[in-house]
Amino acid sequence: MERCAWCLCNEKMIKYHDEEWGVPLHDDQKQFEFLMMEAMQCGLNWNMMIQKREIFRACFDNFDYRKVAAYTQDDIQRILETEGMIKSPGKVAAIIHNAKCFLEVQKEFGTFSSYLWGFSKGKIIMYMGHQKGGIPARNGLSDIISKDLKKRGFKYLGSVTVYSHLQACGIINDHMEECFRYQKVMGEHPVVRKRRDKET
Repeated sequence: MERCAWCLCNEKMIKYHDEEWGVPLHDDQKQFEFLMMEAMQCGLNWNMMIQKREIFRACFDNFDYRKVAAYTQDDIQRILETEGMIKSPGKVAAIIHNAKCFLEVQKEFGTFSSYLWGFSKGKIIMYMGHQKGGIPARNGLSDIISKDLKKRGFKYLGSVTVYSHLQACGIINDHMEECFRYQKVMGEHPVVRKRRDKET
């Protein structure tokens, strides 16, 4: 069975790739989890995030954004003292802050997923050339969404981080063409093909 090469380093990464990465996501709690893991990753690597995922879930009430939004300084200290947790007060505080911003987006759009999928009109985007390996670190769409998220107060969500999230939550299909997940994702969901990745 062929898979994207990036996931082959260990079983947890393979499981994440096979069951979650690139599958269209419309559950807000999972959206928050993925997005905040991306924020935690800044300056680190995704394998570390997957290995520490259960630690993150324990620290942040399974990424229940309503609970996280109510965290206090005591919670920040508790999280930073958790064994195996990334010791970054700035990132921990940003996740709490982002939970509050997340709730504001829900108030405006009904769900965060509705907000995010609105940028692709509810369709998976397949950029020509990406399935052959021509994958950028960011693109026009991630620039637009990152700018809008920052305007709404979100932190640690630059364009490169947002692009990774768009891949993870299935808005952009960046599975390699020979990967077994590529055709499954393309065959089960509405797709729009684009030749350019420089939306303005």
